[in-house]
Amino acid sequence: MIRVLTPRKQPDWKLLAPGILLLCAFVVPGVMILAGQGQPAFNSVDTWWQAFSFTLHSPFWDGVNGILNWVGYLGMLSAQGVLALALVAWKRPVTALFVAGSGIATLALTQLAKVVVGRERPVGAKVLTDTGSYPSGHVSATTAFLVVLAVLAGRWWMTTLAALGIIAMMISRTYLSAHWLSDVLGGACLAAGLVLLAWWRFQDVCIRENASLDGRTIWAARASRHRQAGEPAE
Repeated sequence: MIRVLTPRKQPDWKLLAPGILLLCAFVVPGVMILAGQGQPAFNSVDTWWQAFSFTLHSPFWDGVNGILNWVGYLGMLSAQGVLALALVAWKRPVTALFVAGSGIATLALTQLAKVVVGRERPVGAKVLTDTGSYPSGHVSATTAFLVVLAVLAGRWWMTTLAALGIIAMMISRTYLSAHWLSDVLGGACLAAGLVLLAWWRFQDVCIRENASLDGRTIWAARASRHRQAGEPAE
């Protein structure tokens, strides 16, 4: 049977080094925003990008980004939950724990950072927003889910699609004036760093778990055992 999941073993340094660097890339701008009282040294870049985003507005792109507004948060959180449940059904409880834990940790730290940093959002957002601009919750949720898919799939094309999806969500959030450029960069760095560090801890067990299974669901395997024993399946 063709396996959907083919996670590959990565050297520790290939996960630890980028994971730590990405988290640093998330923390440093947050500290700069706090130190600058909402006016960090990179504020001019944020305002330039915001002005450029305004030039891209059109009814067509408004519609596209309206869809991404829903997909990027509730959609991604729901997808990550469904993936975790599917992995439990496919007898991969440790991998399910990795998926669910990565999503929960990303969500929790994103909301904590929003409260701690307390950055104001850009004026004129095209969608409803909550308080706290740094980091972007839509981007962090999207990044967490897509990076999880990339490491579990273990294929180059999934990594490419994940990168394109993250970039699309980053552009969308600034297009909608829901976030500054630094907010979406911070959200991506936070989520990607957390997932890579989580995978560093989980990869050996998850790879063994995936390799030891035949791809059947729990109930299919149970029915097979009943048939072999000459008993009716429940």
